[in-house]
Amino acid sequence: MTLTSSLDDLALRRVVLVHAHPDDETLWTGVTTAHLVAQGADVHVVTCTLGEEGEVIPPDLRHLEGDGPALAAHRRGELAGATRVLGATSHLLGADGSRGSADPAPRWRDSGMAGTPAADHPDAFATAGGAAVDALAAVLRELRPDAVITYDPHGGYEHPDHVAAHRATLAAVASLEESPHVLLVVVPRSWAVEDRSWLTEHVHRTDVVVPGRDDAYPPSVVADELVTHVVVDPAAARVQVSALREHPTQVTVHDGYYALSNDIAARLAGREAYVLVDPLTGAPGGGTDE
Repeated sequence: MTLTSSLDDLALRRVVLVHAHPDDETLWTGVTTAHLVAQGADVHVVTCTLGEEGEVIPPDLRHLEGDGPALAAHRRGELAGATRVLGATSHLLGADGSRGSADPAPRWRDSGMAGTPAADHPDAFATAGGAAVDALAAVLRELRPDAVITYDPHGGYEHPDHVAAHRATLAAVASLEESPHVLLVVVPRSWAVEDRSWLTEHVHRTDVVVPGRDDAYPPSVVADELVTHVVVDPAAARVQVSALREHPTQVTVHDGYYALSNDIAARLAGREAYVLVDPLTGAPGGGTDE
């Protein structure tokens, strides 16, 4: 595969990454964030919820699972640790202190998966709609980034909060007087195939599952020719691994790969890919003038 454009070609000075839950910033864009910081860019991570509905991996922390406020507080600390390792500035969406808290949390909470009780919570992020757009637009107007990065229209794997983050980001950008570049996280199919082959060859643990050759790929895996920009940086990958270790409730880090609570192995390949889209329509191939 030949992917012709490095993200460096955009000469980004300030970047905002919009993510749904703590750990997403490192799992989806950790290499990019560390790479940009090392290049001298000012990088900001906006997190929309504190992941109250997340499963918890370590037995000694399992008591947090199902306890929304306690898990949110713990994951907030994990997010702070990870963004500190990555070198990014952390923002919690809608956390303006208007509800009287001295340490304000995001305005919205984890929606869980579709059909779960959390999806019907009045503060579920997936149903935040225009209020989330307005909150995010306010952050973007203050920061005036060169680029905004978030998920593809499927949210990577159809999580309602990821889809909502994508929609809110596109709508917020469209409301700005000056449009930044907008990049959506994807995985080139050739990379996905390579990663599965690597996992088959290198992962021999019995407590994790390696996806089979014929298993379906998530929607974030796209044809190579759709990819417009990539980041390939082994040094940044080492920073990503250190940041992932700040999220023990959600991620178990192994040698060259990790697993979430589903125990499915995923490669840490030191590379991330994007589609540059039109900032007003979200259509692939768009972008602002250099």
